[in-house]
Amino acid sequence: MIRYMGTRKNDQGAELYVFLVNGMQKEVREHALKQHPGCYDALPAAVKARIAANRAWLSKL
Repeated sequence: MIRYMGTRKNDQGAELYVFLVNGMQKEVREHALKQHPGCYDALPAAVKARIAANRAWLSKL
C-alpha cells in the first residue's frame, strides 16, 4: 500500500515527496519518482501538474 503524505524540502533545497510504503516512510526526489513503482500514481493531480510544469520548463533550457 502506498500513501502520499506530502512534500518537504531538504537541507540543499531539493523538494522531497513523502510516502508511506507498506507502513514505512519513504522520501523520494522528483527525478526518482518513476523508479519507485506506484509512487507517481499515488500523487494528487495538483502535484502531478506541478511536476509536469517543472519538466516542461526544464525541457526549454
